[in-house]
Amino acid sequence: MVVGICIGETSLTEVTFISNQMPKVGEYVTMEYDGKLVLGMIENLIRGNDALNVDINDFKAIQKISRIGVEDNYIRGKVKILGDVNDDLKLPRTPVVPGTEIKLADASILKEIFKVKHPIKLGSLVNQSDVDVNVDANPILSRHLAILAMTGAGKSNTVSVLIDQLLGYNIPIFVFDMHGEYKDAEFPNGDVNVIKPKINPKYMNFYEIKKLVNIGGNSFIQERHFRRAFKQAKKMISDGVAHTNNFLQIIYDILEMDSREEGSDKQIVDVMNKIDDSMDKYSNLFDNNAGNILSSIKKAQANVLDLSQVDESVANVLVSHILRNSLQRSKDAAHNGDKDKLLDNSVFFILEEAHILAPNKRDSDSKRWIQRIAREGRKFGLGLCLVSQSPKTVDHDALSQMNNMIILRLVEPEDQRHVQSASESLSQDLINQLPSLNVGEAIVLGLMTRVPTLVKIDKFKGRRHGDDMDIVSHFIRSIEKEEEELKKAEKDILDMGYDY
Repeated sequence: MVVGICIGETSLTEVTFISNQMPKVGEYVTMEYDGKLVLGMIENLIRGNDALNVDINDFKAIQKISRIGVEDNYIRGKVKILGDVNDDLKLPRTPVVPGTEIKLADASILKEIFKVKHPIKLGSLVNQSDVDVNVDANPILSRHLAILAMTGAGKSNTVSVLIDQLLGYNIPIFVFDMHGEYKDAEFPNGDVNVIKPKINPKYMNFYEIKKLVNIGGNSFIQERHFRRAFKQAKKMISDGVAHTNNFLQIIYDILEMDSREEGSDKQIVDVMNKIDDSMDKYSNLFDNNAGNILSSIKKAQANVLDLSQVDESVANVLVSHILRNSLQRSKDAAHNGDKDKLLDNSVFFILEEAHILAPNKRDSDSKRWIQRIAREGRKFGLGLCLVSQSPKTVDHDALSQMNNMIILRLVEPEDQRHVQSASESLSQDLINQLPSLNVGEAIVLGLMTRVPTLVKIDKFKGRRHGDDMDIVSHFIRSIEKEEEELKKAEKDILDMGYDY
């Protein structure tokens, strides 16, 4: 089916066309010239009328012209060149010949394009529901992914579909679940392994604890006192003689005893004050009986760290601790030349609320380790997925390392600019489509797919929490319940022989 004809000057990357019927943005088209069959995507459409131009200011004149000049309407569009269908989608070396017909791409061609080695089925084409959209699992796991959308656009459903598809390959997935959406989820392809947000201090190093207590790098005397107490506290835990699960409290008590013996050394008191300030924040973080979080990760399961009941400071510590230890463990395996162990240690980390854990304009330990995993993780089998409804507040450095993106509806211009600056493959024309996407529709691009794609994401077939609350129905039911109870009470009174 012919949808247009190329006009004007063409280039190796795009062509302009005129059509006598309205195609759809996001539709794939083909152009045949110079012995090539070139695939393209319609990225821009304009409908106009030369007679009804913006220079006419007379309303009655416009009214008359519009009655007689409807047939003068034209449709002009722009096609982005994606590659030669017969040459592995390599970009052609010669531009399209003006006058070339533009045809809708056959479904058979598109189905072949979306055939990949390890398919992850996200959904189907927005404009051709009979064509499934499969992306390749390996580039997602090794080159990272960002899932970005405004609130209510279908972000959580997309994450759930992705998790379920990855579970079909027995991939160990680790979700930093900020709102408890996934702890009770049910995935058709695997179980959920809920991990408590607790750290056994014996798995934390001195510098992690020192940072919690806010002992600066130049506080050498304070650091010496704290190190001595830290070592003693760790020994007490190992020997099973610790009197509390609060690791900071143990250190505090040791320093308090030292203070008495050394005549209230000011530096010791200063350290105690810093510990005292930190204890309110981190009192519920430690558990001397907890295992190593990394050893509790299970293959073929969605490992969910439930962070819904902890504050941001504790979440920051947990994220940085887990990512740091995971990277170190994988580096040790790589250093020892144990490729099988390195692959066994592979994990795909999904970070919900990435704008909290990796803020754009504020430093945090979790942000630094997210950046490290984003830059180095692919060499050590560690994948990363950043999920956010506020892209503009996600760290630009980390976001720019996401070589794959699933972008649902985004309306705010600042969000759009931030995402575009982090993705070299996101054109302005595609950015312009983001506000018009319906719920569950997304632009998919990156190394996981051979071509940029407009996708209708599948509806997740399992069960999860996190949907919007039906507040109106709740209060309607509550009033109905109150009225029923009142009628029952009146009936009970009448049955007892009393009268109003």
